[in-house]
Amino acid sequence: MALVEMRGIERTYKMGDNVVAALRGVDLTIEAGTSVAVMGTSGSGKSTLMNVMGCLDQPTAGSYHLQGRDVSRLSRAELAEVRGKMIGFVFQSFNLLSRTSALENVELPLIYQGIPARERHRRALAAIEQVGLGGRADHHPSQLSGGQQQRVAIARALVGDAPIIMADEPTGNLDTRTAHEVMGILRGLVGQGKTVILVTHEADIAAHASRVVTLRDGLIIDDRQQTPVVVEVAA
Repeated sequence: MALVEMRGIERTYKMGDNVVAALRGVDLTIEAGTSVAVMGTSGSGKSTLMNVMGCLDQPTAGSYHLQGRDVSRLSRAELAEVRGKMIGFVFQSFNLLSRTSALENVELPLIYQGIPARERHRRALAAIEQVGLGGRADHHPSQLSGGQQQRVAIARALVGDAPIIMADEPTGNLDTRTAHEVMGILRGLVGQGKTVILVTHEADIAAHASRVVTLRDGLIIDDRQQTPVVVEVAA
């Protein structure tokens, strides 16, 4: 059974008197334990596709099964529950709370899940150590470099043990060396059984994935397998 299975996904938006078709009948299947880069120019539909895959938005038409469950017609509350259990998000802007420590930022999803404080602390510290920041758990975002902040964001995505990590332009605010280090961490998660799906417009970042899906005008125009680049990750 495929982890992600989309059939005939359409997403339209009404803008005044006009109807804009962001996705125009997307068919996409993703197996568990793989890495997929979604590429395309601005307006190609890649961010809309990510939002639908991440249960942040619902399709106008078509079906979307996530781990066998039809999520294309769920309520907002049901979608939020699926997101909490199935998906960890990593964003370009890190989205860290500035007045809390790295550890507290990573604990945040577990608070929403009602996990007791001691268990939250244990899981968050383990996730921070997994991304090589065990010695900086008490640092605030302003005390961390951009790459370290993104590592904290990855730890936050990992802490709930979701099977899918979705990363939206995760290296957009990073220099080249740090970007490849971050991608090395994400790639390493695949070896641990996670499924990593990332949106990027950069070919050198997409090179870290084992599959590249390219969109144009709301349609998939290319879908190819490749051998990912190998990067040594600095602790």
